[in-house]
Amino acid sequence: MNGRVEICGINTSTLPKLSHKETIALIERAQSGDEQAKDEFLTANLRLVLSIIRRFYGKKESVDDIFQVGCIGLIKAMKNFDTSLNLRFSTYAVPMICGEVRRFLRDSSSIRVSRSIRDNAYKILRARQELEAANNAEASLEEVAAALNMPLADAAYAMDAISNPVSLFDPVYHDGGETAMIMDQISDEKNCDENWITGVSISEAMGKLSEREKQILLLRFYEGKTQIEVSSEIGISQAQVSRLEKNAVSTLKKNID
Repeated sequence: MNGRVEICGINTSTLPKLSHKETIALIERAQSGDEQAKDEFLTANLRLVLSIIRRFYGKKESVDDIFQVGCIGLIKAMKNFDTSLNLRFSTYAVPMICGEVRRFLRDSSSIRVSRSIRDNAYKILRARQELEAANNAEASLEEVAAALNMPLADAAYAMDAISNPVSLFDPVYHDGGETAMIMDQISDEKNCDENWITGVSISEAMGKLSEREKQILLLRFYEGKTQIEVSSEIGISQAQVSRLEKNAVSTLKKNID
């Protein structure tokens, strides 16, 4: 396709590319009221909007609607961008455009987030941008919450509330026949499929034991009591405890292996 993408009647392959210096110059002119500079700048950055909204493909809303909302985010970013900072425009614009699209999708969703929580989230996003611009480094949620004098738990809750849910089976990397999914990135040895299946097998095997056998295993292997202590506690002989324990262990092995 030679990079040609049609969206909202625009062929993105014909869009101009701006250098950092040209970008700053157009923003300053646009912020001063130069409509021609504004149009040139927005046209040149439509490719940025398109690259961002690709991550939202598959939503129930039309691509054209999402694109137009992304353009609104681009305009807001242009108006609010501080050209005196040593910061690339895209670094500032991307989270603002993403936020605008997420807000649109959230407001269009049947799941509603309270206004106060949304306001907190927007404050956090704005404060994070300001901190990162001032320190030229990524700001942690703890730092942002401290700057806003907001409890960390409230900040985390607000950011979670505006995040789009994802599937564990969403791909994060694809190379030929190899695909890595989100679940591959967060799995660990403790919670792997093999251990989960083993846990299910143990649970099913335990269901085949008598209540007394379960009690003996609990006292012996969970509470660490000796057979003599167990026999005294449940009122049977040590020999009976030993026999029931062996039978229970044998039953578990037979049903797990």
